[in-house]
Parts: sequence; structure tokens; C-alpha cells
Amino acid sequence: MKKNLALPALASAALLFPTAAAHTQQIDLGALASQAAGTNAGTIMQLFGLLTILSLAPGILIMVTSFTRFIIAFSVLRAGMGLQTTPANIILVSLSLFMTFYVMTPTFDQAWNNGMQPLINHQITEQVALERIAAPFRTFMLKNVRPKDFDLFANLARQRGETIPSRDQVDLRILVPAFMISEIRRGFEIGFLIVLPFLVIDLVVATITMSMGMMMLPPTVLSLPFKILFFVLIDGWNLLVGSMVRSFIS
Repeated sequence: MKKNLALPALASAALLFPTAAAHTQQIDLGALASQAAGTNAGTIMQLFGLLTILSLAPGILIMVTSFTRFIIAFSVLRAGMGLQTTPANIILVSLSLFMTFYVMTPTFDQAWNNGMQPLINHQITEQVALERIAAPFRTFMLKNVRPKDFDLFANLARQRGETIPSRDQVDLRILVPAFMISEIRRGFEIGFLIVLPFLVIDLVVATITMSMGMMMLPPTVLSLPFKILFFVLIDGWNLLVGSMVRSFIS
């Protein structure tokens, strides 16, 4: 009978012991929050900003580099040749990325040597590092932006009552959209020049098929091999990529 009474007592003690131990180990979150210094909050905000920048890195790459011009020209080339999925999107994007890295290497090197490396070595503050990192990209965009596009956003800012500094010190929120519009326009200009020879081939093939009475045969079916052969014979990829890279270097 004593054994039967001892078992419930031991079970009750085993259930109460963890509860008591957990009660003694409770953390006072309010006390920790009151003891937090301003530097801790600043560190949290810096980490949050860093994560935000990393999540927007692909968009930043498109906005402030030569990627836009490359991808538009390659996409127009594929459409002008009449190819829907060849080369695949992953190939065009990868080629555009590597061409962008090739063109932007001096800019990336300056941003790393002048901004990132001293920041990692705790030689400068985050604010100074941000200014030094943005400086090479600012120089690149100022070199390639059209004056007409730059003046558009500068005048819009002046209409809102803002004071625009000198061209070299202009804010990035004015320079970046102007640069993107310029790159999109140049990409379409290059695309127009690319499509013209293929359009001539399509017209010639369509005229021949119509004169032969082949009304039901789409001209694009016959012109596609000729367009591919023409592009290969003139070494089109070498000419296109070389001319686009030289447009940034010159």
C-alpha cells in the first residue's frame, strides 16, 4: 500500500521540479531592453540596411551598370532573327552579365580599393565608405548619360523647388534614372541597326515566294536559314559584342 502511495508522490514531484526550475531561470526581457545602449540599436539598423541592400543588389546592378544596353541589344537580335528561344534567356542574361563585368571592372576595382577595403580594415566610417563606393559609379554614369536626359530630371527637381548642385556632385536619385533612360535608348538604337539586315532578307524572301505563287508558305520559314547563315558569315557575335564594348571604352 505504501508503494502505491509513493508512486503518485514521485510523479507529482517530477512534474513540479521542471516547473520550479524553469521559474528560477526566467529571463527578464524588460530589464534587458532597458539596459540596451544606443549603439546596439544602431548596429541592428546597420544590419537591416545591409540586408536590404543585398536583396536589391540585382536591381542595383541593372540600374548603374552597362547591363541594360547589353540585354536589350541581345534580345532584339534574337527577335530580329526570328528565333523564339534560341539562344535561351539564361544564355543571354549570362552573356550580358559577363560583358557587364568586363566593362565595369575598372569601376568595381576603384569602388573596392577606395571604399570597401578601407571599411573592412576599419580605416574609414560607413558614411565615408558609401561616398567612396558611389564615386566611381557616378563617374561612369556621368560619362555615358545623355545631356538631354540628365537635364530632364534636373529640371523636374528644380520645378519642385530643389537646389541642384554641380553636375559632378548631383544626387544619385537624379543621375540614376537619367542614366537608365539613356541606356534604354541606346539599346534600342543598336537593336534597330541589328534588325535592318534581317528585315531586308525577309523582304527579299517574301518577294520571291509571292512571285512564285507560294501564298501559303510563310516567308519566315525560308528566311530563317539565310539570316542565320548571314549572321555567321559576317561573324556577327564578334562584331556586335566588340562594338558594344568599345562604345563604353571610348
